[in-house]
Amino acid sequence: MALLKRIAETQRETVEFVLDGRHCQALAGDTVLTAVLSLQDRLRVEEFNGAPRAGFCLMGACQDCWMLTEDGTRLRACSTFVAPGMRLRSVPA
Repeated sequence: MALLKRIAETQRETVEFVLDGRHCQALAGDTVLTAVLSLQDRLRVEEFNGAPRAGFCLMGACQDCWMLTEDGTRLRACSTFVAPGMRLRSVPA
């Protein structure tokens, strides 16, 4: 179940991306954090104990929203815009 529910700006163009191997859609201009939390109840799982994480400060200061792309590149989900073809992982490899 999604943690966020979109109630406004629903008419923007869609952006296709991949999350944990499944094809997903976000709206153009969404951050990765918004895109992912609009689809599921967590942004990622904590790599040390598997606890769900959903971001904390939402402005790039706390380090809680780091995610990995499929190639292992780290990005801040709260300040990175979702891009067409982006391939993300919410669970460690």
